[in-house]
Amino acid sequence: MPDLVPVRRALISVSDKSDVIPFARFLHASGIEIISTGGTAAALKKAGVPTKPVEDLTGYPEMMDGRVKTLHPSIHGGLLARRDVDSHVAAMVEHDIKSIDLICINLYPFERTIANLDTTEDEAIEQIDIGGPAMLRSAAKNHAFVATVTSPSQYDSLISDMHTNNGATSLHLRKHLAASAFARTAGYDAAISNWLARSTDEALPPRLQISATRSTLLRYGENPHQQAAMYVLPGTGETGIASAETIDGKPLSYNNLNDAAAAWRCCGDLIRACDDQAAAVVIKHANPCGASIAATITEAFEAAYLGDPLAAFGGILGLSHPVNATLAAAITTGHRFLEVIVAPSFDQDAVECLSGKWKNIRLVATPDVGRPASNTIEVRTIPGGLLAQTADFTLANPSKWQHAAGPPMNEALRDSAIVAMTAVKHGGSNAITIAGSGRLLGLGSGQVDRLTASRIAVEKAGGTIAECSETVAGSDAFFPFPDGPEVLIDAGVTCIIQPGGSKRDDETFALCNERDVTCMVTGTRHFRH
Repeated sequence: MPDLVPVRRALISVSDKSDVIPFARFLHASGIEIISTGGTAAALKKAGVPTKPVEDLTGYPEMMDGRVKTLHPSIHGGLLARRDVDSHVAAMVEHDIKSIDLICINLYPFERTIANLDTTEDEAIEQIDIGGPAMLRSAAKNHAFVATVTSPSQYDSLISDMHTNNGATSLHLRKHLAASAFARTAGYDAAISNWLARSTDEALPPRLQISATRSTLLRYGENPHQQAAMYVLPGTGETGIASAETIDGKPLSYNNLNDAAAAWRCCGDLIRACDDQAAAVVIKHANPCGASIAATITEAFEAAYLGDPLAAFGGILGLSHPVNATLAAAITTGHRFLEVIVAPSFDQDAVECLSGKWKNIRLVATPDVGRPASNTIEVRTIPGGLLAQTADFTLANPSKWQHAAGPPMNEALRDSAIVAMTAVKHGGSNAITIAGSGRLLGLGSGQVDRLTASRIAVEKAGGTIAECSETVAGSDAFFPFPDGPEVLIDAGVTCIIQPGGSKRDDETFALCNERDVTCMVTGTRHFRH
């Protein structure tokens, strides 16, 4: 492969016209002939940049509403021909095909189109680019001779390379651009495939297409010796944590992002389960150490923080409502300390109050708190492969639970029951929660047995169980033995909620009947490993 290839002819066809005019002016000033299509040609002509219409090469006009314009041997021959192979050169001469040394193409905005939930199927289909990916692949395959530009972010590096090499491109840059081009077409095809798959009846498709764009290099991963980055899944139609706006504070770390995502998910479940009430959660190491629903967001925050003030220090706060000055003042009271706050928005007075209290606080605005994530497949890596499952969108719903033992569940316990079962769903299994007065009192999570998880939940709740007239314990899976429920009942719990399904369920039910404790069965397990 030659190292330096002079650029004499370039084809430009872009949907995103950011900075394309100065880029094209540079090419023209360098003596490069520019070929262009449709809207790009019109924009260049208006800016005074000479350009040759693509139909002058193909001999055919754009047709079928622009669906066909560049799929022609005069274009692909000019991109694919190897200039060091005599038969390729002879074919170019015989068919009057001129070489194209550089293409600048960014594709129809399919991902942006489907991100709009109001987009119709016909509108989405018309944003599936055919000629663009074909040209990118042709040029990238022949990167020995052709430079392939796919994004305005690459203009400067190409200009710099050509300045350095007297109007030629280097093999190093062409290889880099080719890799980016194939990554772009792969991601584009994945977005289309996933969009079409959503309209079928298969929750888990035979071939899972995963394509994500690196958005941020992080300082390090879970630990300083690990490298890390954040990637964004295109076309989800949401502004979740991956694309949320950081209003103030230093960049989010890997662990910050992971915990912020946990806060987003847990708070969202509370919002959807508790009707019109306010919700707040405090996350530490991806587990909810505080959670509450209340009439106002300030009350919800105060109750959530009280769940475990020791663990909440340095935690991540998720809120269902915008943060105003009043709420910010409550959050900054006393010796509290939070790393990250996730909320729909922040008033300027609130930003000043929070950043004034904690210099490095990260304030993350995401309007979609409370909306289910649209990427319904969860993926985890294992050595040599991936595990995929549909997301757990089941909400805590007392009206669907079965009364199994003891007195009927008191309606006054409804809010506490929702908090207990939402928090236990988001805790690491094995998990046990205790809730009362609409807030989380204690969490035992990530244990290898349910009895120890019950003991930790009681220890974390401490004296607050006695302070509440009635309390609820939630379990993410059935109790294999009645020993865990006995620990909870001895501590003062008056209602136990669990999925049921153990061979010894009757022993747990008998214990609850004997101790006059309500037992509700949900029928739904919520393991989170």
